[in-house]
Amino acid sequence: MKRNGSLPTPRGDRSVRERAYLLIQQKIARGEMRPGSAVSEVALAQELGSSRTPIREALGQMVAEGLLEQTPNRGTVVVQLRRQDIIDLYELREALEVYAVGKAARQTNSPQDLQRLESFADEIVRIKNDLPGTPESTLNETQMGRFIACDLGFHTLVLRMAANARILKTVNETRLLMRIFSIHRGGHNAALLTKIHKQHHEMFEAIAEGNAARASELMSNHIQESQRERLVEYDEWEHESSMRETLPVFLNFPSPVEP
Repeated sequence: MKRNGSLPTPRGDRSVRERAYLLIQQKIARGEMRPGSAVSEVALAQELGSSRTPIREALGQMVAEGLLEQTPNRGTVVVQLRRQDIIDLYELREALEVYAVGKAARQTNSPQDLQRLESFADEIVRIKNDLPGTPESTLNETQMGRFIACDLGFHTLVLRMAANARILKTVNETRLLMRIFSIHRGGHNAALLTKIHKQHHEMFEAIAEGNAARASELMSNHIQESQRERLVEYDEWEHESSMRETLPVFLNFPSPVEP
């Protein structure tokens, strides 16, 4: 049966489209698809053992969501975030997560959810304790993966406790976009992990005590501070990228002639 002049997608193709969508998300999150890199329909179709039609549909959905973009010469590529994109994404996160944490604090939460939330907060301490004792030590790639999973788990559980599926979906998409830029980041050090643990644990306490105003203030400060850190990193990354592009030009200049 036709709808809007087109045939509905068969169930099998819809399943492949969803698998393709998740596969591309995972490749972006793991850094296998870098910002600005082209996305190959053929390679994805071969990896999933499917035709290119559901792959193309998944790519179209991700273009609409801002994860990918169409370019005149290279086709579909992973989006390269700009400075204003980071500001916009953090403003969206702050608006939604501040509301969600306040709602979570105002309601009665199960002991199991509160225990899991505290566990996510305190896992950061266990990750920090795995670092060598030197001040310059930072998380390696594996440890950073543990931290990202822990941080995501804490924020996702807060959103689930607020019981708003649309907010959860939007924030998850926003965090994935931020993850595209975060590929440029190095590992956290002990001081930063200590600070993040303190912020998360104070939010947990505010939720457990039913203090919505305090929980909202803490979440707002937490996200704003994270935004400032990402913008500093972006400015440093942009400066380094600019230097890499212009430095070869200077290297080609002739040496000054001795008098």
